[in-house]
Amino acid sequence: MVTLLMDTSNTNLSIGLAKDHKVIDSICYEAWQKQSEFLVLELDAILKRNGLTRKDIEMVVSAKGPGSYTGVRIALTVAKVVAFALNVPLYLVSSLEALKDENAPSICLMNARSKRSYIGVYDKESVIMEDKIMDNVEVLKYISEHPDYKICGLVSYLGLEAAEPKNLDILAISDIERNFVSDPVAAKPVYLKDLY
Repeated sequence: MVTLLMDTSNTNLSIGLAKDHKVIDSICYEAWQKQSEFLVLELDAILKRNGLTRKDIEMVVSAKGPGSYTGVRIALTVAKVVAFALNVPLYLVSSLEALKDENAPSICLMNARSKRSYIGVYDKESVIMEDKIMDNVEVLKYISEHPDYKICGLVSYLGLEAAEPKNLDILAISDIERNFVSDPVAAKPVYLKDLY
């Protein structure tokens, strides 16, 4: 089964193809505020490079936010259109969960600006803390209270280091029931800013 994987919720443009839950090819680079210019071109390029056409896509998995307001909408819109046009299953995954370490409890972080972070905490398929916005002082306190948890994400803005995110690898195994979207047209992004 060929799965299309996409995430444009942060600074990177990440697009990949998976077969049997393994990423077989990917394109990932920083494209801050330019993801909309490159996503469809890169989709065509990765399909062509693998001898595939859009009709070979049998499932779509995309990050749904939180993250950059425009960035979240770009991959989600393309994911909805592809899933609807090809009549294939669509799975939407938290952008934070896509950052987790699949083998350890993970504090997943993304810069929410104004001295705040998007934070979600996961352990394998379990959600320990639902995605939310938290003041960076609170985030650092939470991290200090959980020294055995992995720190995941692009966290240099907090003065921390983390392993390079493998979001496409996580998206490739995220076709689980809680992520399934029965009506792709009605799928909505997750922003969180309104809840702060």
